[in-house]
Amino acid sequence: MIQRRTLLKSGAAVALSAPALSGLAQQVVTLKFHTFMSPQSNVWLSMHKPWMEKVEKESGGRIKFEGYPAMQLGGTPVQLYDQVKDGVVDVVWTLPGNTAGRFPRIEVFELPFMMSNAEATSKAYWEYVQTMAADEFKDTQVLALHVHGPGVIHTVDKPVKSIADMRGLKLRAPTRQVTKLMGVLGATPVGMPLPQIPDALSKGTINGCVIPWEVVPAVKVSELTKFHAEFDPAGGSLYTTTFVMAMNKAKYNSLAPDLKKVIDNNSGVATSAWLGRVQQGNDALGRKTASDRGNTIYTVSAAEAQEFRRKSRAVEVEWVEDMNKKGFDGKKLLDTARSLIEKHTKTTKA
Repeated sequence: MIQRRTLLKSGAAVALSAPALSGLAQQVVTLKFHTFMSPQSNVWLSMHKPWMEKVEKESGGRIKFEGYPAMQLGGTPVQLYDQVKDGVVDVVWTLPGNTAGRFPRIEVFELPFMMSNAEATSKAYWEYVQTMAADEFKDTQVLALHVHGPGVIHTVDKPVKSIADMRGLKLRAPTRQVTKLMGVLGATPVGMPLPQIPDALSKGTINGCVIPWEVVPAVKVSELTKFHAEFDPAGGSLYTTTFVMAMNKAKYNSLAPDLKKVIDNNSGVATSAWLGRVQQGNDALGRKTASDRGNTIYTVSAAEAQEFRRKSRAVEVEWVEDMNKKGFDGKKLLDTARSLIEKHTKTTKA
C-alpha cells in the first residue's frame, strides 16, 4: 500500500511538472525594437518590419517583437546606442555618427566619394568592422552594418549646380564627417538628427539638407524644398551614412541556443547587404515625390563632380591624420575600406 501511494505521488508530481517543463521549453521571448525612424518611413516599413517578421517566423513564434518607431520609448536618437548597451531596450537601429567621434574607425565609409552602391558598400562595411574595428561595437551584439544610397543635396530656394552655389547655405548634415564635408564645400554645416529636419526647414533655421532620396518623403523634404542636386554615378557618390542594428549583449546571451541561431541567421554580411540594397532600392520612390511636385532636379555631371572631389579631399586627409593621432594607421584603414568596397562592387550587381 505504501509503495502504491508513493508511486501515485510520484506520478502526480510528474504529471504536474510536465506542462511546466514543456511551457518553459516553448517560452516566448519578447524583444523591444527601438528606432528614431517614423512609422511611415520606408526604412520602418520595408526594412525593420520585414526583418522582425522573418525572425518571428523562423523562431516558430518563440521570438516576438514589440516595435517602437519614432523614439516611442523615450529619449533622443543620440541615446539609442546606449539604450541597447544598457539593456533599456533589446534591439536598436541607429546612426553611429549620432555620437560624434565615438566610433571613429567606421567613419571611413562616410568620407566623400567613398561608396559605390549601398549593397556592395554594406558588405565592405561589415567585413571591415570584423577585421579592422571589431572593438568599436564591443558593448553590443552587432546584427547588421549597412549604408544608404548616394547622398543628395536638397535646398529651399537656391539650386546647387557647382561648388560656388554652396557658399552661404546653411545645410543640415547627419554625421561628423559629412558636416566637415559641407564646411569644406563652402556651406555652413548644421548637425542635427533626422527628425528635426522638417521643423528646421519650415522655420528657415536651415536652407537645405543632405539626405538620400529614400528618406525624403518621411521628412517632407520634397514639400519643404524646391531644388535637388544629385550626382551622376559615373562621377561617384558625394557621401553615404553608416548604420548599425545592434542587440543587447546580455539579452542575446540569455537566448536558448536554437533562438540564438535564428538571430545569427538574420545577422551578418547577408543581412547587411540586404538592408543596404532595400534602402537604396527605395531611392526611386523618394525621387518621384520630388519630380511629381515639379521640383527641379539637377544632376551634377562626372566632370562637374571633379571640383567637389578636389575640395573634399581635405576631409579625407584630416580623417587619416586624426586616426594616426588616435594610435591607428589611418592610411591602412582608408586603403582597406577602399579595397573592400572595390572587391564587393565587382561581385555585386548595381
